[in-house]
Amino acid sequence: MSLKIDQDHSRFRAIVRGKIRQNLRKYISQGELIGRKGKDLVSIPIPQIDIPRFRFGDKQQGGAGQGDGEPGDPMGGEEGEEGGEGKQAGQGAGEHNLEVDVTLEELADILGEELQLPDIQDKGKSKIINAKDRYTGIRRVGPESLRHFRRTYREALKRQISMGSYSPDKPMVVPIPDDRRYRSWKTQPEPVANAVIIYMMDVSGSMGDEQKEIVRIESFWIDTWLQKQYKGLESRYIIHDAVAREVDRDTFFHTRESGGTMISSAYKLCSQLVDDHYPPDEWNIYPFHFSDGDNWSMDDTLACVDILKQKLLPRVNMFAYGQVESPYGSGQFIKDLREHFAKDDRVITSEIRDKDAIVNSIKEFLGKGA
Repeated sequence: MSLKIDQDHSRFRAIVRGKIRQNLRKYISQGELIGRKGKDLVSIPIPQIDIPRFRFGDKQQGGAGQGDGEPGDPMGGEEGEEGGEGKQAGQGAGEHNLEVDVTLEELADILGEELQLPDIQDKGKSKIINAKDRYTGIRRVGPESLRHFRRTYREALKRQISMGSYSPDKPMVVPIPDDRRYRSWKTQPEPVANAVIIYMMDVSGSMGDEQKEIVRIESFWIDTWLQKQYKGLESRYIIHDAVAREVDRDTFFHTRESGGTMISSAYKLCSQLVDDHYPPDEWNIYPFHFSDGDNWSMDDTLACVDILKQKLLPRVNMFAYGQVESPYGSGQFIKDLREHFAKDDRVITSEIRDKDAIVNSIKEFLGKGA
């Protein structure tokens, strides 16, 4: 019975996985999942899965509803309100929406399959070591919490058979202390690949709520994929107009300023964070910058290019720039980056014109497995 339940559960999970994959592009572009995210799970509304329901047989067959009465009589003999008007029954079948909980790791797997994302290649410089216990065998002594019940039962059965005290007609196996077996373990060092995402966003007056919502949705999926690739993942947030500052996640997505834009201020602060907290030989570093491409001046753009070449690119896995379309932004910055880094695979640029472009942008950023 237990095996059949497991098989049925596996089949159900496969159906759910297929439904999620069918609708994944809609979930990504509309941001339906972000508000449903818990600590480790995401609740997903799955359409068009039939849920169990009663099916009524032919009335001539009898059954629990037999007895006196006519069609339309109230159940239990209760009369409806006098003068009340009944409602017409609907003709079509209702749409059944079933919410299922999916782990972020499962979600990342589906994302990788749908967008054909390759696994990320670790830079191979991580020196962080984590101690992990692995069960390696069986021994005669140990704490009761590690008692191996199957091996204990087997030892007791072997002993009783050899002593002639076991009766197949009245099978009863009673372990004694000498029969007890316990799992043994060994502590092994294990390298841990850590990663940090440094998000930077232009919050000047030309970046409106729609542009920030695009950044919020895209960053959720970037986090989801990178969390699958790395056991230790940190996220840092920088906002900038003419001046940059580090903030928490909530402030990152809800701040709007009205000043000018100096992108170099964000790149300088990003470089400082790497200097102070993330040695490149121990961390995989992923800066992501989002803007509408309207920088203060060409001099500041050249300063950004210099910081990228001299300070950031030699130390990061990749540098990603996403340009969201704004009616007020010039859109020039992405052209300047492409001109100066046309042959550098570490710099990835993407134009995100609207929410429907988020899927392709994620693939552009993560499709190379950087």
